[in-house]
Order: sequence, then structure tokens, then C-alpha cells
Amino acid sequence: MDLDMAQVRAFVRTAEELHFGRAAGTLGVSQQALSKRIARLESLLGTRLFERGGSGVHLTPAGRRFLPAARQALTAADSAVAAAVGDDRPLRVDVWGHLYAPMRTLAQIAGEAGELVSGHGRDLPSVTNALLRGDVDAAFGRVHPPLHAGLTHRLVRLEPVDVVLGADHPLAAEPALRPDRLRGSVLWAPGALDRLDFLHRFADRFGIRDTGTSVNLGLAHLLGEVAADPRRFTLLPADVPLPEIPGLRAVPLVDPTPLYAWSLLWRTGSGHPGLSGLTAACAAEAGRSRWLEYDPARDWLPEPPSSAAPAAPVA
Repeated sequence: MDLDMAQVRAFVRTAEELHFGRAAGTLGVSQQALSKRIARLESLLGTRLFERGGSGVHLTPAGRRFLPAARQALTAADSAVAAAVGDDRPLRVDVWGHLYAPMRTLAQIAGEAGELVSGHGRDLPSVTNALLRGDVDAAFGRVHPPLHAGLTHRLVRLEPVDVVLGADHPLAAEPALRPDRLRGSVLWAPGALDRLDFLHRFADRFGIRDTGTSVNLGLAHLLGEVAADPRRFTLLPADVPLPEIPGLRAVPLVDPTPLYAWSLLWRTGSGHPGLSGLTAACAAEAGRSRWLEYDPARDWLPEPPSSAAPAAPVA
């Protein structure tokens, strides 16, 4: 019996999502095409893999038995492709969170990680889909739940966050600020706050009730609007260079210091040989530059890390 790997991939993705529409979206195919692939696979195997009913989509006993082996088959197929392509193909790395300039961190380790080619991601969902489709090999940005079951991530860097405000803001002359002192000011965001997980959680945690939304036209546009209004502020990782906007101030946040968590993300079972070099380079730089220091008595994270240990190379 010869298995069609496109059908197997359709099965695995649907088993992970338990939703035909979402699974089709991650594969970049129509729901009708996904259903046909699974129907052909079920016909080939002579058994049903999913129960479809009013309560949703569920794996049958045969589907539950097939899933681990199907994942292994996909991993072997992906490894075979990587072996055929060889070590010469650059590692394709996508990023998201562009306003926070994620390429700053990758640039610090790029010389040790081998040849990298960057992608064109916009946000975590779009990069997730690119990884699941195999369009990119790895990605870099802030991971927040829920994360797709077919992906793995490793914490790379915890970066202190500053408050950025204009010179006319009442707190602009302070050497440092507690986050709760920003109550009464307006958190200025580059888009709807419910789509910006870190800013949304910051506002909830520190009681920031007044928020405003800009059009995301880049960092300079956002900070120009902040500098123009003495009530506005926004947040940026401390290492992000500020554009030359008159009167703009960056003030450290303390007691606690918010940390922005950068992670590497890749498809479970990915076999590209460059991935181990990338994770090793990140771990080495994290040790040299103390990227993973975290003290819960001093720092704040939306989701505290399970471990502050440097990322280990991927086997």
C-alpha cells in the first residue's frame, strides 16, 4: 500500500485542529480539497479516521491509532526531502513583531548560525501557517498561547521594555517609572489592542484603562503620534533604536520591569540541518549577553517561562 503524503499531511493537520476549515487554512488549500484528500485516504485504508457530527470533528479509534505513525511518516518524508536538497540550501527564517525590530537579535547571531534567508511574515498566525506549509524552516518572535500542536518553540531572549513618551508628558523627566504610574495616561497602540497580546496584557496587569489606536504605518509614524500628545505613551524593547523625532524620551520601567520574550519557533520534526546551528548560536549569545535572566521578584512576564535555561541545539 503506497501512501500519498499530501493525504497523510491533510489527516495530521485535521487531527491537530479537529476543524476542517482551520486545517485547510494552515495548508493553504480549500476545505473541499482537504475533505477529498482525507476521503481518499480513508478509502485506501478501508476505515474511517474521523467522526463528523453535530458535536464537531473527532478521531475514530482507527484515527487515534493512525495518528502517531502518520506523524512519524511525515517527519521521515520531510527529512528525506532535506537530505536530498542537502546542506547547501539556506535556512529560511521568518520573523513577526516587526514594530519591535526582531531582526536586531537575529543579526547578533547570524554570523555563527550559517546562511539565513528571511521571509515575509506579518504576525504570529501568518508565520505559523508558513511553517506548517513548509514555506519556511524556522521563525522568530514572541510566542503566546494558544500555539499550534504541530510546532515547537524555545525561549531565546528576555528583553526589558521601556516606556516611550513625548517631552511634554508629565512623567517624561523621570529617571525610571513603575508601570502603575502610567495609569491616567493613554497607551497608544499600532492597531487594535485585542490583536496585540503583549500590550493588551500589560494594560490589564497594570490598570491602564485609557488606550488609543493608530494605523500601523511603522515605528516612526507611531512614535511621532506619541510625541505630539502629552498624554500618550507606548512600549518598546530597550534595545530598539528610536527614530530622530524631536522631544521623544525612552524611560526604563522598574518594580517590576516588563520583559518581552523572543522565541525560536519551528515545525515539530523539522529536519533542516541549519536549525541546530541556529539554536546553538542563540544559546551561545544568550549566555554571553545574559539574555535569559529572569527574577520574578523584579521582572514581569505575561507568561513566566517554564525554564530560563538557554535553548539547546536541536537533534
